[in-house]
Formats: sequence, C-alpha cells, structure tokens
Amino acid sequence: MTKLERVPDARTLLAINVQQLRTKMGISQEKLAELAGFHRTYVSQVERRVANATTDNIQKLADTLSVPVASLFEAPQEN
Repeated sequence: MTKLERVPDARTLLAINVQQLRTKMGISQEKLAELAGFHRTYVSQVERRVANATTDNIQKLADTLSVPVASLFEAPQEN
C-alpha cells in the first residue's frame, strides 16, 4: 500500500481535525457551533462526516478554532 492510499479523504481529515482542535480548546460541539454561527447540530454532523462543509463554513470553523484553513486538512501525526 502506498502512502497516498493511507491518507484519509478530505471529509475525514476535516472531521478528525475539527474534533481534535475543539477538544483541545475544551469546548463542546454546541459551543463551537454557537461561536461559529452555526446551528447547534452542525458541528456534530461535520465531525461524523455527515455534512459536506462548504468552503465558507470551513473558513468559519478555521477562524473560530484560530487555525489556518489548510491545517484542517493535514493528516494526523502517527504516534
């Protein structure tokens, strides 16, 4: 298997990174949604890979999490 085959798809990377950053901030999905201006269930849908986030919403998430948009699509580091 090549390295590219092991990299998760964009929706999965977004879900993983949003959840990790949100948890690191110590806030709930509901609080992140409130801060970003989303409905309270939206962050849960992003983290469960149910919602297909638009570029505008990805930008809002990045701004709220205080990270560059690109960091939401970085592959998680292996431990």
